[in-house]
Amino acid sequence: MKSVTVLIGSGSIGVAIARRVSAGKHILLADLRKENADAAAAVLSNAGFEVSTATVDVTSREAVKGIAQKAATLGDVTGVIHAAGVSPSQASPKAILSVDLYGTALALEEFGNIIARGGTRVVIASQSGHRLGALTNEQNKLLATTPADQLLSLPMLQLDQVKDSLHAYQLSKRGNALRVMAEAVRWVKRGARINTISPGIIITPLAKDELTGPRGEGYRRMIELCPVGRAGTPDEVANVAALLMGPEGAFITGSDFLMDGGVTSSYFFGKLAP
Repeated sequence: MKSVTVLIGSGSIGVAIARRVSAGKHILLADLRKENADAAAAVLSNAGFEVSTATVDVTSREAVKGIAQKAATLGDVTGVIHAAGVSPSQASPKAILSVDLYGTALALEEFGNIIARGGTRVVIASQSGHRLGALTNEQNKLLATTPADQLLSLPMLQLDQVKDSLHAYQLSKRGNALRVMAEAVRWVKRGARINTISPGIIITPLAKDELTGPRGEGYRRMIELCPVGRAGTPDEVANVAALLMGPEGAFITGSDFLMDGGVTSSYFFGKLAP
């Protein structure tokens, strides 16, 4: 039976990862917008990959479960790349928590039920999760282990507590890393591994929105003052994903990989310190 890679979210980072890890596999590419999925599928198909597409709303359990079931009919699901999300400049706190936090949790639950033995998954989180202040042990546990359908009911995630989009984004990305850590315990029972990657500013259409949006000055300052002195590329994220999803990463699961050019280091100990 053919091996299948599922890509949820057809942005530049997800497509770069799919190209690195899917040679000889069928790629199922799912996105909220059909036109985005079709455009990414054309790029992958022209590069020699076998691709099919589907639409998915990651905030709908029925839709996410349907994608997981469709993927399982195509072959053994040996790779899942979760790159769906919205940014602080694109969406309200409510939308960010729904897509970036709840949507990721749904996909972890549903694909954890069908992932093949030896399968791997990467979730794209963000450097922002590393700059959120410390949470209590109880808050960490709640973000990591609350069943997905109860997650948005947590008191700490109510809109009187999460009042701006950046805070919602930081909470969501911290939650992604914590949840992946917890899910690794369940996934290992199926012989599968799961990790997060927390990129910094990676030049994509989404990043360009941020650089020209209301927080653009801050993003440009991060690029200029970080130790590496530049933004990253989707292919550099794909390099890390290839390690985590390949045989060389067989000892790595439940981990979060921060790759931000040193922005977080500089935020705490360098020129970007508040």
